[in-house]
Amino acid sequence: MNYQEQAYREITSVDVPEEKHKAEWTHQIIAGAAAFEAMRLYNKKQAEEGPIDDHHLAKEIIAGLAGASVDHFAETKGIDWVDRQKAKHAAKEDAEKLYTQQTGYEF
Repeated sequence: MNYQEQAYREITSVDVPEEKHKAEWTHQIIAGAAAFEAMRLYNKKQAEEGPIDDHHLAKEIIAGLAGASVDHFAETKGIDWVDRQKAKHAAKEDAEKLYTQQTGYEF
């Protein structure tokens, strides 16, 4: 299990974050969870609609999914204290790393 998947499991296992989560959950943890979610959704889309051959299009799709996942976690988990812009930037980078690990294509 990679860092992103661990972060995803940690974030999704908590319905309402408590004060201890505010101290523990940095924008990097949120970003890791969002990157994992982005790749999970991207892989689901590929399974349903077929693979995307254009790596640059894939990069844009993954970046959009990662940003949306950060927003989703912020809204559903009430994690307003996290800097969303930092988390979105880090999530995009983490998602690109996961894509590279999965496909071997380097951005």
